[in-house]
Amino acid sequence: MGLEILQQVQDEVNKVIKGKERVVQKVLAAVVSGGHILMEDIPGVGKTTLATTFARTLSLDYNRVQFTPDVLPSDITGFSMYNSQTGKFEFHPGAVFCNLFLADEINRTSPKTQSALLEVMEENHVTVDGETRDLPAPFVVIATENPAGSSGTQMLPESQLDRFMICLSMGYPGHQDAVAILKGDILRLVDKVTAVMTKEELLQVRQQAEEVFVHDAVYEYIVNLVEYTRSWDKFSMGASPRGAIALLRMSRAMALLQGRDYVTAQDVQEVLEDVLGHRVRLSSDARAEGTDMHQAMIGLMQKVRSPRS
Repeated sequence: MGLEILQQVQDEVNKVIKGKERVVQKVLAAVVSGGHILMEDIPGVGKTTLATTFARTLSLDYNRVQFTPDVLPSDITGFSMYNSQTGKFEFHPGAVFCNLFLADEINRTSPKTQSALLEVMEENHVTVDGETRDLPAPFVVIATENPAGSSGTQMLPESQLDRFMICLSMGYPGHQDAVAILKGDILRLVDKVTAVMTKEELLQVRQQAEEVFVHDAVYEYIVNLVEYTRSWDKFSMGASPRGAIALLRMSRAMALLQGRDYVTAQDVQEVLEDVLGHRVRLSSDARAEGTDMHQAMIGLMQKVRSPRS
């Protein structure tokens, strides 16, 4: 088990999500490395469909919450209610008690409700009324958010952004892919998705990813990249140690998906912007020069010397 079954998962998802093979690969890498995914894009490009298709392909129990200003933290984590017949308080699980939790338009709800996910995403458990309850394993959050400045949205706090392993954007489909989408009924295609991997097999693949070899030079390279974001004048806020850990885990998963048992500098570079782009902030000088995040990440790779393959 390994490369073959991971390729089967990608093939199954790509039957529904047309023309987004790289996005599908990186979402799968994040799931394999035990991370959470933030999808930032305009409505209607298939973010929710992507999450649903992955849930079915990986045999994951799936819950979706449409985040609006009136969603409460207890809707997410659960609550205790007094039962007059038994004379005891009974816990009613919230939406996060599943394997894959889709937080749809997460930046449309209140900061208090957003903060309910902080413990969940970091610790994989929920504390309600002083009692801690573990979530099922595996557990993954896929959150979608509308672009900053969209009506009714607010910025996610840095503490929450840092808990997402990667941030991706699907973008519009190409012309031929858009035609293929019209020819194939998306809802019908989603219904035909078959389970390729069980939850137990996913946990085994996660263990394999953790055992992928990393040379000391690659460890040094990852730390050098993260440290440079804290001193380079293109950034006003650098990446945290959690960002370095996420970069390592994603690089291992990408190596596994490529059929290798070792990490190269190219694996690190391939996911650098996805892992660090939402963790750093461009400086005012960089923005005044017209530098965007993509250009800054290319500059970061040019500034920090990479080890030989």
